[in-house]
Amino acid sequence: MNKIKTVIFDWAGTTVDYGCFAPVQAFAEAFRAYGINPTIQEIREPMGMLKIDHIRTMLSMSRIRELWNKLQGRDWTEEDVREVYLLSERKLLEILPRFTELKPYVQETVAELRNRGIRIGSTTGYTDEMMEIVVPAAAKNGYQPDYWISPDGTNGVGRPYPYMIFRNMEYLKSASVTEVMKAGDTVSDIKEGKAAGVFTVGILEGSSELALSQEEYEALSPEERENRKEAVRKRYLEAGADAVVEDIRGILNYL
Repeated sequence: MNKIKTVIFDWAGTTVDYGCFAPVQAFAEAFRAYGINPTIQEIREPMGMLKIDHIRTMLSMSRIRELWNKLQGRDWTEEDVREVYLLSERKLLEILPRFTELKPYVQETVAELRNRGIRIGSTTGYTDEMMEIVVPAAAKNGYQPDYWISPDGTNGVGRPYPYMIFRNMEYLKSASVTEVMKAGDTVSDIKEGKAAGVFTVGILEGSSELALSQEEYEALSPEERENRKEAVRKRYLEAGADAVVEDIRGILNYL
């Protein structure tokens, strides 16, 4: 493995918003407006995608599709995708300010990266408008990457496509994919990193894949905690992760 000179983080569930709950709440409220109560599993499965792709994926799920047909009297259309997406976006913009707290160990890990001269980039499934809320709040709390980009900056093409990572590399002047690490908390993050050809790390604690608040996680028995983490570790590895770490500090072992 070559020396890592650039680390690219995801946002919600990786550096902020322990458990990645802001999008979950927004998606749930948007679907409930149409009479559909999605399960947490249905909401979480596409997490990390461009938000409109997330909506399209959920509407394609057999149970949700059947409910939509029953309630609307027809199959969904791309116009429906856009309407549900716009509602979820409004909901998310309303609640985002409450979900910008840094996850544990982010500040000290980023400080160590900077001490080593490593550049810090980021990709996200949020839009630019959402990031205008998240980025300043994170900076106020002590985290500010050298560069960030949303799918708005890649012509609306988000994960699992690699283009946001390539834009990070361009801006941060990375000479090769072999000197770049991507770290995230969803299967979409892993697929994005592997599509770009960079060293890709899945983070367990506080991840969207684990789908637990910090209080819920800490209340688990040691056995249940390990069982749940093992299930997420398996999903990351099946998606192609080069490494899986307990929390964000674990990436330091791979630099």
